[in-house]
Amino acid sequence: MKPPSDLKILNVIYKLYYEEFKNFAQESDVQNGRVSKIHVPIDCKMIARELGVDSDIVFGRLYYHLEQKYGYKRDDASKVVFFSLGVGPDRHCVNFPLLASVLAGLQEESSKFKWATVLSGLAVVISIVVPVVGALLDKP
Repeated sequence: MKPPSDLKILNVIYKLYYEEFKNFAQESDVQNGRVSKIHVPIDCKMIARELGVDSDIVFGRLYYHLEQKYGYKRDDASKVVFFSLGVGPDRHCVNFPLLASVLAGLQEESSKFKWATVLSGLAVVISIVVPVVGALLDKP
């Protein structure tokens, strides 16, 4: 079985957790243990079920790959994390605004690739059809 792409993983996370991110209310969520709007705790097992893979695949992709790729240090040496093992009492948190930005970039890249592929395919079809039609029209 082929592992899910970054795009698929981030799409599922966005779909499952956008409402939770959007509806964060500082006062009530602090009482429930969530201390930050931007760091949203996720359930790797639930995401893995949606993708049809083992939860360790999802965790590993987030922790070992996407955190390394998209987490960064600022000029003041503070770190902006993409995926964190914990923020306060919350486990396995994603930086949701950063995730949304990365997802938008991956979607744009995917769209460009699909359009380029479709246009290339169309060009091949035209390059085959035009000589055939020309040959048929030239027959006496």
